[in-house]
Amino acid sequence: MHSLKRFIPASFVVLWATGFIGARYAMPWAEPFTFLAARFVIAALLLAGLMLVLGSKRATRAEAFHATVAGILMHGVYLGAVFWAIHRGMPAGLSALIVGLQPLITAVLAGKFLGEAILPRHWAGLAVGLIGVVIVLWPKLGALGGGVTPETLVASLVSVLGMSAGTIWQKRYASGGDLVAATMWQYIGGGALMILASLTFETHTVIINGELIFAMAWLVLVLSIGAIFLLMVMIRGGEMSKVASLFYLVPAVTAVIAWALFGEQLSLVQIVGMAIATLGVGLATARPANGKTGELRN
Repeated sequence: MHSLKRFIPASFVVLWATGFIGARYAMPWAEPFTFLAARFVIAALLLAGLMLVLGSKRATRAEAFHATVAGILMHGVYLGAVFWAIHRGMPAGLSALIVGLQPLITAVLAGKFLGEAILPRHWAGLAVGLIGVVIVLWPKLGALGGGVTPETLVASLVSVLGMSAGTIWQKRYASGGDLVAATMWQYIGGGALMILASLTFETHTVIINGELIFAMAWLVLVLSIGAIFLLMVMIRGGEMSKVASLFYLVPAVTAVIAWALFGEQLSLVQIVGMAIATLGVGLATARPANGKTGELRN
């Protein structure tokens, strides 16, 4: 089991990167809040059924509350803001670049609210990782178009803050209890926010076709259940600054998948950027010579 845990970070990065591919298939056929509301509700129902099959322990009121808050931030605010900005014309590359600030923001919050000691090599790794992300995405930023507005920029920044705050909340208040139950309550929280946003701002127009069905099935099963379970396991067992640094690898992996599936250009400069981002993650997550991962400050 311990040997299998070594593959969790890499598996998470690959699965999380496919979320942007799924969004590309889904967004032409449904409004963002409506699509996410359906995705989160389906995920919550599947997890409720899984709880019955596994005989999972129900969450206490406190556990359910904190998991719901984490879900509102990690799923509702983060994905809702990203999907809304892209739907309004924000280039995916620029959105991903702004989201690339998330590991740095999470590291700052982890030091402030979790008492994690962020060493100089961690900061160096985070900075190098961000440089790598910029290099990977830079070729995609040439045609910004009219979608870059104060509103879409604010939405992208809000998404970053939501994900950072949500992972910190999950680590501090919602790391205990049954994992399936906690994840179900996360999607109840995220789903409630998206239903409210959909009812308030959208027309609920949905065009059912093969691409939309595939995107929904993939994003629910692979992302909302598979990838999120892996993320929760890492949050429970690791320091938040190190877990967050893995997000630096997502744009690079997404670029490779887009190249393989859609024939998008992948230049030598981008490949160099991927190597730099990987180096940054290595610096931020490497164990010191004594084998300890760092101490928590009281």
